[in-house]
Amino acid sequence: MTEVLQMTKELSALQKARLNYQPKLPGVLKSGIKNLCVKNGINTTSVADQDDIKEIFQNLYGNPIVTFEQGAACTKEEVLNVGVILSGGQAPGGHNVIAGIFDALKEANTDNKLYGFLCGPSGIIDGDYREITKDYMNEFRNTGGFDIIGSGRTKLESEEQFMKSWNTCQNLNINAVVVIGGDDSNTNAALLAEFFTAKKAGIQVIGVPKTIDGDLKNDQIEISFGFDTATKTYAELIGNIARDANSAKKYWHFIKLMGRSASHVALEAALQTQPNITLISEEVAEKKMSLNKIVNDVADAVAKRAAKGKNFGVALIPEGLIEFIPEMKDMISNLNDTLALIEDDKEYKAANTAELKIQFISKKLEKHNSEVFTSLPQSIQLQLLADRDPHGNVQVSKIETEKLLIEMVEAKLAEMKDYKGKFSSQAHFFGYEGRCAAPSNFDADYCYSLGYNAFALIQADLTGYLSSVKNLTNPAEQWVAGGVPLTMMMNMEKRHGEMKPVIKKALVEIDGPVFKKLQDNRERWAMDDYYIFSGPIQYYGPSEVCDVTTKTLQIENA
Repeated sequence: MTEVLQMTKELSALQKARLNYQPKLPGVLKSGIKNLCVKNGINTTSVADQDDIKEIFQNLYGNPIVTFEQGAACTKEEVLNVGVILSGGQAPGGHNVIAGIFDALKEANTDNKLYGFLCGPSGIIDGDYREITKDYMNEFRNTGGFDIIGSGRTKLESEEQFMKSWNTCQNLNINAVVVIGGDDSNTNAALLAEFFTAKKAGIQVIGVPKTIDGDLKNDQIEISFGFDTATKTYAELIGNIARDANSAKKYWHFIKLMGRSASHVALEAALQTQPNITLISEEVAEKKMSLNKIVNDVADAVAKRAAKGKNFGVALIPEGLIEFIPEMKDMISNLNDTLALIEDDKEYKAANTAELKIQFISKKLEKHNSEVFTSLPQSIQLQLLADRDPHGNVQVSKIETEKLLIEMVEAKLAEMKDYKGKFSSQAHFFGYEGRCAAPSNFDADYCYSLGYNAFALIQADLTGYLSSVKNLTNPAEQWVAGGVPLTMMMNMEKRHGEMKPVIKKALVEIDGPVFKKLQDNRERWAMDDYYIFSGPIQYYGPSEVCDVTTKTLQIENA
């Protein structure tokens, strides 16, 4: 069994105070884990590709959305052992999900046990675990990070992995597994649930929606946990930079923000800080904006501000922007497929210089894609050729889009005869700064509720469900607890050259109210300085300061 390092006993005053914070629960869950019953809604279908999803999930497909009501119909009397997995990148509040599971589990029966599988899904595959005891749990309540058991990006998707996981569960007499993760991790949770059900293993699988990107949501999942804290953390940093820009009055700051497949983080951060320029990937795709079009628009904004004597500003750029630019998207798709095909190619492996690798790939790409690829700076080309993620896709966080735009905007300004300003730039990427921040009051409460609710779903003998807590713009007392079938959120997508079931990512809606809020203010924010300086996350003080939810949720539920 792998040893897990105990957290240091040297705690800050904030840490000590946060350990004593008591998270709030939805009213129905406050009645107690033994006083809940399930109310079934209508049976569900997947968001797309219904026949394919139904064929893959023959035992789980079509289950109803459920909500909890007060009652005693769900209580299990036998002793239950539950395993928990933290999967994928960190998100603030993960520890509170586990705390919610632990407290509900012990409330149901003090003999129940919670096992944490170490370092992500590999823990359940390899039988690497630790029991989470009361004393150990109490060290992590309301804290950021995933260090209670660690996380990992191993994919639970093969028959061999499922069999090893089953063996681990049998050795520990595990009755249920909770997977805390994003869309891909919860897709794997659904596949594991289907496997256990088909094998009549008697092991339930419940998912919990985690991702700071905010792209795991629908009518039942209003927000993924960690988004609230991460965007507030980024807003503080952006506000600091905006204050500096407005003080020095000599730098343009290009800030890339996490969000590969969706721009929710950039959009929320923009609404909180009101920068001069905000690029939204989904808008770029919708309007089929070329790279040159984006560069021209940014250069025009820079020039207009310079004409007013303002040689400074703040621009926000979503991490995944480059994949939404039509010609770049086509090229990257062709590049992903090409790299998958030549993975073992001897000639490519023998290419021992950057130039040789680039030349080799350029010849393998389709002609129009090769032209796009060769037009890019070598630094960007090499970043595009870097190791792929577990799905065979380019790791866009390693592509310095902010520096690419700075370089191209600078070149464009040099061509503009009427531009008399001075363009000095600074590049930033905010990602890891927000993933392990101490959770906001909202995320502390929401995550604890999601965990408590996850055990309620186990008590209700459900499997293949995602823990759902909604009605989130209201006080916690009015939150609605229940569960969503994971298959309801799925469609088929190409991964490693094959069509596979995945939870469909929720992108920014260009015709939605949140984007419209940005659109209505863009011109005003571009030319004048309406920067907002939110400061650090406030834990104590007036409720309207420390308990407020994100702008996104407020607008969506207005």
